Amino acid sequence: MLRRTRSTPRTLLIGALLAGAPIVQGACAAQQPARSTGYGLTAVEGIEVGHHTLAARPTGCTVILARAGAVGGVDVRGGAPGSRETALLDPVNTVQHVHAVVLSGGSAFGLSSADGVMRYLDERDVGFRVGSKVVPIVVGAILYDLGLEGDEKVRPDASCGYEAASSASSGPALEGSVGAGAGATVGKMRGMARAMRGGFGTASITLPSGLTVAAAVAVNAVGDIVDPSTGRIVAGARDADGTGLVDMRRVLRGDDGSSGAGAAGDSSGAGAFANTTIGVVATNAVLTKAEATRIALMAQDGLARTTYPAHTPNDGDTVFSLATGAWSGEADVTIVGALAADVMAEAILRAVRLAEGLPGLPAARDMGR
Repeated sequence: MLRRTRSTPRTLLIGALLAGAPIVQGACAAQQPARSTGYGLTAVEGIEVGHHTLAARPTGCTVILARAGAVGGVDVRGGAPGSRETALLDPVNTVQHVHAVVLSGGSAFGLSSADGVMRYLDERDVGFRVGSKVVPIVVGAILYDLGLEGDEKVRPDASCGYEAASSASSGPALEGSVGAGAGATVGKMRGMARAMRGGFGTASITLPSGLTVAAAVAVNAVGDIVDPSTGRIVAGARDADGTGLVDMRRVLRGDDGSSGAGAAGDSSGAGAFANTTIGVVATNAVLTKAEATRIALMAQDGLARTTYPAHTPNDGDTVFSLATGAWSGEADVTIVGALAADVMAEAILRAVRLAEGLPGLPAARDMGR
C-alpha cells in the first residue's frame, strides 16, 4: 500500500541537517502526490508502476514491472553509479528479457530493494525459465538520499521492494515526492543548505500509428533543472538568502563575476556523491537488445537538455530501457530514440514541479517556478 511521506517531528529534523537553510513557510502543508496525466510510463502496454514511500523519513523505492518480460537495455553516463545486473543487459549476453526495474533511494543500501521484487515475482512464477525453475530478471539503480536521514538509519530494503511490487498497477502512477523520488534533491553545487527538492516524474507520447514511448525518472541531480523550451531554471542552487536561484550556467562560466569552474561550492566535498538521476524509458515497439540499448543512450539526451551540468563525476546518471513488443508496427529506432529523449525531459520537469517542499528544502512550487 502506498504511503505518502508526511510532515512529522522526524522530518522536521531536516531543518537541522540543512544548517543555515531558511525555513520555507507552508512547505510541509499536506499535499497528495500528483497522479500522472496520460498514464506516463504505464501508457506502454505490459508495464506497471508501484511505489513504496517510507514513513520514518523521506525515502523509498519505485518498481517498474514487465510481468511478460520486456527486451532491456541500459546506458550509464554518470561517474558515480550504483546499480544491479547492468552487465546482463549488454547485447552480447544471453538473457534477453527483463521482468522488473527497481529505482531506489538509500544509496547502495537501497539495492536490497530488488531482493523483495525477486521474491514477489518468484511467488508468482514470473521470470527466466531454467528447467523447472524460474529466475526473475530484476535490474536496478539507486540514488543517494542519506543526507535526509538523521541519526536513525532509515533505508529502503527488501520489504520496500516487495511492497512497491505489490502495489504496482497499469493505472496512472503517482508523481512528486514519492517512491524513489521521496528523498531526492537538486541544485547541490552550492551545498545542501542551498539545495531544492527533487522528485519522481513520468511522461509519455503516443503517435497516430500506435507507437508509444514513455519515461519515468527519479531526479536527484547535483546540477540545476532547466526547462529547455524557455531556458528558465525550474529548480536548482539557491542564492545566499535562499529566496532566489543562482544560475550555475553563469557561475561555471564566470559570468557572475566568480572564478568560473572553481566556484562550484562544496560539490567536491562531503556532499560530492549525494546525487544521481535514475530512470526508465519504455516503448511498445519490437526491439532487439542492441536497439533497446541505443534507445537508452538516446534518452540520456533528455537528461542533458534539462540538467546543468549533467553526467558529472558526482552523479550516477543511469537510464534503463524496456521494449514490450505489444505494437505490431515496424519501429524506426531513430524515431523511438528521439521521442525517448523528449519524454525523459518532460518527466524530469514534472518530477521537480510536482515535488513537495520540506523545512529548509523548498520545492519549485514554493518558489513560484
